[in-house]
Amino acid sequence: MKRTKLSVAIWALALLSACNGVTIPADFVQSAEQPKIYPDYTEVTVPPNIAPLTFEMDTLADEMVARYSFDGEEIVCGGEKAQPGIDEWKTLTAKARGKAISVEVYARTGEKWTRFKPFSIYVSADSIDPYISYRVIAPSYVSYEELTISQRCLENYDESVIYDNVLCSFEAKGQCINCHNYQQYNPERMQFHARQNHGGTVIAYDGQLKKVNMRNDSILSAGVYPAWHPWLKLIVYSTDKTHQSFHLTDPNKVEVFDTQSDLIAYDIDRNEVTNLENRKDEFEVFPCWAPDGKTLYYCSAHFEYRDSTGKSMDSEIVSRATELKYSIFKKSFDPETMLFGKPEMVFDAAAIDSSATLPRVSPCGRYLLFTLGHYGCFHIWHHDADLWMMDLQTGAARPLDEVNSPDTESYHAWSGNGRWIVFSSRRDDGDYTRPFFAHVDADGKGSKPFELPSADPDYHRQLMKCYNIPEFMRGAVTVKPQTFADLLKTDGEPPVKYVRH
Repeated sequence: MKRTKLSVAIWALALLSACNGVTIPADFVQSAEQPKIYPDYTEVTVPPNIAPLTFEMDTLADEMVARYSFDGEEIVCGGEKAQPGIDEWKTLTAKARGKAISVEVYARTGEKWTRFKPFSIYVSADSIDPYISYRVIAPSYVSYEELTISQRCLENYDESVIYDNVLCSFEAKGQCINCHNYQQYNPERMQFHARQNHGGTVIAYDGQLKKVNMRNDSILSAGVYPAWHPWLKLIVYSTDKTHQSFHLTDPNKVEVFDTQSDLIAYDIDRNEVTNLENRKDEFEVFPCWAPDGKTLYYCSAHFEYRDSTGKSMDSEIVSRATELKYSIFKKSFDPETMLFGKPEMVFDAAAIDSSATLPRVSPCGRYLLFTLGHYGCFHIWHHDADLWMMDLQTGAARPLDEVNSPDTESYHAWSGNGRWIVFSSRRDDGDYTRPFFAHVDADGKGSKPFELPSADPDYHRQLMKCYNIPEFMRGAVTVKPQTFADLLKTDGEPPVKYVRH
């Protein structure tokens, strides 16, 4: 997936041909409408250190010319796509920081040129973390053999693989990899899971690597959804007995649900686990730490089986899946004694006949971002799923309408400075999740989201893969994919020890 030197050279030549010697049409018809472009970068707010925003016409046109300008500085591109060079773009965004770049678009159809109403790209004074990582996967549960955790530099277009599941095995003995997580955006302190063949939890900590066997008879399963404490060598996981079903007529297509789920804490140095919450009538999931390390947030749904024997639990949960309504809770935590408090309700989603998932607290500790849908815990396949924001000072919660679309919004994360969010959205076509970014001001108000820029603006539409679980990072993971694969092929650490909480 990493671009080769040859592909970079070809891309550089394309930019030279697209942006050198291009002239602005002198004879044109003026339109009162802004151009329809892909990706839609009209009136968006971007960080000053973001890669160039390339785009193409999303309507029929034989040729286009685009001029990006601010205060005497300009970039003019022509051809089928607008693709500014990185050096020129950095000069322009640095000059326009805190202001707006004006973009003029001219399109030719036949012999006729049309000049569209100019639009603005607002350049925030707030920068963004230089990297994100995400899972790249086909939108199918039968073709996960080709699955990677990849990382992307947001300041240019460089993308590389952190781990590829085919490095260990494939097909009948394949692997599923998921749930990468970092301690305070630190790429040298990360973890991810490998399921099935050579399975285990990989933990990297300041150059030390280990494979953890987290299965134990006293817990439901190995760790699933992780939350790394801000500074302690402690990770809280949900443990889940997860199942899936496929709809024949429902537009949501796939349903993923837990028949049971609990919370556990894992001490990295001691290789010990303990149950934090394990009530049979509560499905706890999606832990998340507050930045002060003294509060743990999570989601839980109250559910009582009518018949709790064997496989009947699976069929019952399928038939009653719409009854699963997750609300958001919190538990206090004392970093000195390592003791947790009792559950406290934070947001009662069930009371409004809804289900809340994936709580994430802003770095300043004031805002709680989460996904809200009608039911269930796997909102990435629910078209009604929206982002919501809660002010933890006032308790007020609202849909983030300025960010949401008519389709799925899920899998979100805060930047290190708390001024940007990234999330996975199906707004383009309803089938593929792609990363979108939005600025969030001090009052918790978001800007119009923009799609992850690519050297070729049509790249995402051609890729036919989903981006899931985007996470910000302050640098790149430097461990080689084969090093992770070699570790996974070993037996790893002795099984975890269970300690009663």
